[in-house]
Amino acid sequence: MDRSSLRPLVGISSCLKENGRGWHHTVGDKYVRAAIHAVGALPILIPAIGAEFGEETATIEALDRLIDSLDGVLLTGSPSNVEPHHYEGEDSRPGTAHDPARDATTLPLIRHSIDRGVPLFAICRGLQEVNVALGGSLHQLVHEVEGRRDHRSPKSPDTDVNYAPAHDVDIIEGGLLHRLLGERRVKVNSLHAQGVDRLAPRARLEATADDGQVEAFSVPDAPAFALALQWHPEHRALENPVSMKLFDAFAAACRSRASSRLAAPLRAAAE
Repeated sequence: MDRSSLRPLVGISSCLKENGRGWHHTVGDKYVRAAIHAVGALPILIPAIGAEFGEETATIEALDRLIDSLDGVLLTGSPSNVEPHHYEGEDSRPGTAHDPARDATTLPLIRHSIDRGVPLFAICRGLQEVNVALGGSLHQLVHEVEGRRDHRSPKSPDTDVNYAPAHDVDIIEGGLLHRLLGERRVKVNSLHAQGVDRLAPRARLEATADDGQVEAFSVPDAPAFALALQWHPEHRALENPVSMKLFDAFAAACRSRASSRLAAPLRAAAE
């Protein structure tokens, strides 16, 4: 596939973090590189600014203006948890990492991106955000749920060790993921403490781990591509055929929207 002919604009969600020298809007480089090289996109970083607009209506108006200028949205992973009040969950344990500014940005961004036909690809925390945004709930500590394995990262100083394949997932026959991959089982680098509890009503289950934990879902009623994965296809994406099939599908959807969006003024002028 020639990714140089049309570079769609893909928004990438950011986190708000304090590093001892003030607050910073951050995005892992691997997501930016995946957007450039695996999607063929021009990445646009979306700062975690939802709460800064004050009223919810102002936030929605600002995000809608942004969404209308994008050809796709890539939701990134993060060590932080979605705050449980967004899904009527119990209070988190002391010391749990949260990012309320990101929540205030991504949750409305997800709903409006889907409803306005913007292709959406969600990874790790991104999957959890999509589930919550659409009315689902989360386990805050999957490894403490009876019958579930410990899905957490090994916390090695070696990134390749942390993001190495962890376990197989079973893919639902006939679903979007099955159609894209042509396989019923693949090994993935799924690394997380938080995970899906109750799947959102609009979501369709696409894959599970051997312990029953949700590993992927789609949004069948979305006007455009909408897929959420618990694992990390962005890590060494170009070296992984499974990851590339997924990014290829997202890229095609983004290019389709870019073509339509750029052609709209020409059609209007001709009328």
